[in-house]
Amino acid sequence: MTDTAAAIPADLSFEDALKRLETIVSRLESGQAPLEESIALYEEGAKLKAHCEARLKAAQLRVEKIVVGPDGQAKGIEAASFE
Repeated sequence: MTDTAAAIPADLSFEDALKRLETIVSRLESGQAPLEESIALYEEGAKLKAHCEARLKAAQLRVEKIVVGPDGQAKGIEAASFE
């Protein structure tokens, strides 16, 4: 199958990508799109999903947690671990 869906701009915000993905899901769920359009929408949706996941992962890596010492005072920060 050829890649007919448009490329997702690297600078597309998470919020804008999510809005577009929600629009695609609504269109597909309505059942009103012809087959070829549905396939193209699905391909674009898959790219948007991957884009959103990458943006979330990048945001996760930027999160830092405050390290509190035994005296209850903040003693620094370290990268957050979400596992």
